[in-house]
Amino acid sequence: MELDYTFMEATFFKIWDGIGVTLGLTALSLLLSLPLAFYIAVIRLKRRGVASALFGSYVSFVRGTPMILQILLIYSLLPSFLNVIVKSLGLSFNVFENVNPFWYALFIFTVNTTALLTEVFRSALLSIPKGQLEAGQAAGLSDFQTYRHVIIPQAGVVALPAICNVTVNLIKGTSLAFLMTVKDVLAIAKVEASFGYNYIEAYVDVFLVYLIVCSLVQWGYKLAEDHLGQYRMAA
Repeated sequence: MELDYTFMEATFFKIWDGIGVTLGLTALSLLLSLPLAFYIAVIRLKRRGVASALFGSYVSFVRGTPMILQILLIYSLLPSFLNVIVKSLGLSFNVFENVNPFWYALFIFTVNTTALLTEVFRSALLSIPKGQLEAGQAAGLSDFQTYRHVIIPQAGVVALPAICNVTVNLIKGTSLAFLMTVKDVLAIAKVEASFGYNYIEAYVDVFLVYLIVCSLVQWGYKLAEDHLGQYRMAA
């Protein structure tokens, strides 16, 4: 079997057109997930109330089911659910035609990432001595101020490597967005390959693109870890 290197070269640069969608999904999912995950982690650490039990069930459900099943289930149900809401409000908006699939993908990846980051933050917070919260309260700080100025900076350093792993897995996971007709890297590659059945060449191109992007992201996190590590040692 001979590879079509001319096709590979042309497609390699073509599929970079979808990297904006991939990185956009990743960045927005992280931005939405980070504060939600931290809040849920704090609630779960308190281990009291119905909210803690519900959040625990949510985290277990997301972590215990494959992402592809979550996508198929939510993408099948969410548009219909939104359509019922729109109709009940008496609006003429067509949910099925006028909502960009990107937003469904963003919702699904945010739900998934929030659950994963919740456990990351919960582990990081457990590494911080409980006495620090009490010390902050004794110094006249509110719980919010203590978390902001004392606990979060320390927990952030501990959580950073795990956040890097979640980010890299999220970038790779967004390749499933093509199931929702989102024109990301993989979707563009599959379209290009369909004309001449050059799927092997297209998949090799996608492999290289994800390898480059994920390597750069890991390098960026490594720089952040080194910087924070120096700051911690200096402190």
